[in-house]
Amino acid sequence: MLTHGLAEPAGPKRVVLLGAGGFVGGAIAKRLALLGIATLALTRKEMDLLVQGAGDRLAGLLRDDDSLVFVSALAPTRTAAMLIDNLRMGEAVTQALAKRPVAHVVYISSDAVYPDDANPVTERTPCHPVSLHGVMHLAREVMLRTAVRAPLAILRPSLLYGAADPHNGYGPNRFRRLAAKGESITLFGGGEEMRDHVLIDDVGALAVEALRHRSAGVLNVATGQSHSFRRVAEMAAALVPAKVQINDSPRQNPITHRHFDVTDCLKAFPTFRYTNLADGLARTAKES
Repeated sequence: MLTHGLAEPAGPKRVVLLGAGGFVGGAIAKRLALLGIATLALTRKEMDLLVQGAGDRLAGLLRDDDSLVFVSALAPTRTAAMLIDNLRMGEAVTQALAKRPVAHVVYISSDAVYPDDANPVTERTPCHPVSLHGVMHLAREVMLRTAVRAPLAILRPSLLYGAADPHNGYGPNRFRRLAAKGESITLFGGGEEMRDHVLIDDVGALAVEALRHRSAGVLNVATGQSHSFRRVAEMAAALVPAKVQINDSPRQNPITHRHFDVTDCLKAFPTFRYTNLADGLARTAKES
């Protein structure tokens, strides 16, 4: 679980945000701006971690009292080439931190580092990724652990949804968009699988809380409430006035479920409350 270097939260001197133009990075940047925390927001345009000399260039931007948030990634990682590029990005960051240590580092990882059949998942569940995406994040976690001398917080979000989602993956993001267009929603099998879905704003809020407490350790970012994909589709359909058809399809893969024990999150941030799925979907629909 996370341990806090600061018992009372305090704004970092400056946050350097790598990946500020992405879905997760944008949510963190929004939260930092809301709290008036000084931020150097770096998108790929300002800091391409794949170009030669990126580590040196990043080191030149860092200060010893900075907090660094590392979000940049080619995601989801589906090919070996993407895996190698993501590791090269991690290498550039670790090179920069070796040359210019900072006060605190937060890495946004993924629950893909855990095996699919782990239930319930806790921060002590052994990592055993079965996808290239999970392998990528676990490798970058290890790279940072060996290179970072400052407190290091690793956040592992579950499945994310929100208005700015760029991937349109199976689940809340796709279902909501299909319903908004009046199109039918097709489930894998009968949509029996259960997953924990997290509103992107909650990820941004928890990342900033980790920064404000100078936290170290591992924290799963999950609500503790799992819903079947059929239930998610029904919630999405209920957001529009017209009737939305929900269709089953022949099942291609075994039914799997994922549940999280969020005790560690409650201990680390006892006043934090996740947005429930129905309210999060409604908010997302208004923002779209």
